[in-house]
Amino acid sequence: MTSHDAAEPLSFDTSVAHPARVYDYLLGGKDNYEADRIAAEEIVAISPSVRPTVRANRAFLRRVVQYLVAEAGIRQFLDVGTGLPTNENTHQIAQQIAPEARVVYVDNDPIVLAHARALLTSTPEGATAYVHADARDTATIIHEAAATLDFSQPVAVMLLCIMQYVPDSAGPHGIVSRLMAAVPPGSYLAMSDTTRDIEPEQMATGAAKYNARLGPNQFTPRTRAEFAAFFDGLEFADPGLVPLPDWRALARPAGRIPAYAALGRKP
Repeated sequence: MTSHDAAEPLSFDTSVAHPARVYDYLLGGKDNYEADRIAAEEIVAISPSVRPTVRANRAFLRRVVQYLVAEAGIRQFLDVGTGLPTNENTHQIAQQIAPEARVVYVDNDPIVLAHARALLTSTPEGATAYVHADARDTATIIHEAAATLDFSQPVAVMLLCIMQYVPDSAGPHGIVSRLMAAVPPGSYLAMSDTTRDIEPEQMATGAAKYNARLGPNQFTPRTRAEFAAFFDGLEFADPGLVPLPDWRALARPAGRIPAYAALGRKP
């Protein structure tokens, strides 16, 4: 694995929860701190669906990458907000089917960076790289990713449960538009995000508690219409915009999952 900022020192505040480490804890990982665990348990106490949602999101990652490689013929991935490495990361799923697949991971957590350098290795035929950048910094993402990805060929942009950490004041729809403007026709946008349409009272209470722990990465669950707007100008792949666990799933988990997912193709 290569990184374009390998000399950057690792500095972070472990007293403030970070979404990547909270997600790691909810998946049963060990790369998290007390602030992350407290934040996670507070929202689980309010909304027990949080843990099933995190697992459903990981399952969606597997299904959508398999579809993109095996059925849509995609060989390049830009995975923004990738989080800490765990089992079945994007490049592993893609390269099992197409060893030549190329994947660039993007995250802003230095702990993710340290683990990515050590753990995310590619097949000899393909490539993986890591860009240390915030999802809002689309210029840096595109510039750095171009060292590994060929932007004249289709790219799958992956934004799984990440835009929910970009508040409306930061222009989340503009961020997605800029990323999709950088990739050619035939590229895809894969997205999932938590919604306030399902379990609205629990979501509002949980979001307020969570945001008190998060610092700058504020949690903003959106409506179905707001989520759909990320796909303006794109063509939905079947089954369209659906509840997260319903996207090409063979079996649906028990209980309600307060999140949506979709895959859109750039015509």
